[in-house]
Order: sequence, then structure tokens, then C-alpha cells
Amino acid sequence: MSEIERIVEQLRQVHEGEAWHGPSVREAVAGVTARGAAARPVGAAHSIRELVHHIRVTDEAVRAHVAGDDAAALPAWPEEAPADSAAWRGELEQLAATQEALRGAVARFPEARLHENVPGNGHSYWYELLGILHHDLYHAGQIALLKKAVG
Repeated sequence: MSEIERIVEQLRQVHEGEAWHGPSVREAVAGVTARGAAARPVGAAHSIRELVHHIRVTDEAVRAHVAGDDAAALPAWPEEAPADSAAWRGELEQLAATQEALRGAVARFPEARLHENVPGNGHSYWYELLGILHHDLYHAGQIALLKKAVG
């Protein structure tokens, strides 16, 4: 298995499941209602909805870097929104599509370029790809805790 294939598999586990560490992002948000996603059970902490948006936007920025596209100018954190079921489903669908697109872009990325620096950044593609794994897992853990607090 190549390094690229290993990274894509790790991304799949972080996004969809079957990882040894615990719940993936998808597993963490499973069963969360729009009301639960908007709740703030821990003071000023971000809501689950805000975390999902943030994961999606960050995944999209990494996808753009890997694909050689311009990253969209999206806010890292969304404005507060009402607990709307259709909007929440849409947010989850956008997250799944973005994560699938990220894995596809990584699968097509030339392994020989992994240690080149991402243009405009002081780090390599390899560093950024491992970073997005850590980033998404960190926020999946936050979502899992908030989900328990919401009940």
C-alpha cells in the first residue's frame, strides 16, 4: 500500500468509521437532531453545528490545496442559525460531499509531491494531510462529548 493509499484510508476511517480510536465524524453526528446541533450545553463552547461547519470548511481548504485550486473564502465558523432540520440535514450532506471530494483529491495526488510545500504555506502536503486527520479527529471528540451533554 502506498503512502497516498494509507492517507486516503485514514481519512475514510476518520470521516466514516471503522477506526480503532473511537467514533468517526459521521458516527459522532449520527442521531444528532437540529435542536441538539444548535444547543450550547457547555457555556461558550461551539455547538455541534458550528463544529460540523468548521470541519467542512477546513476539509474544503485542504482539498483545494491538494487539487491545486483556489480555496474558497468561507468563514471558519458560521453565524448562529436556528435549529432547522432541513438546514441541519443540508449541512451534514455538504460535510459528507466535501469529505468524499477531499479523499478523491488525495487519491489523485502524486505521491512524489507529498514532501513539497503547499504554495503559500511553510509546510508540506504530507504535514497538511496528517494535520487534517488530527483536526477532524479532535473535533469529532468534541462533538461526541457535546452529544452526551445534549442528551
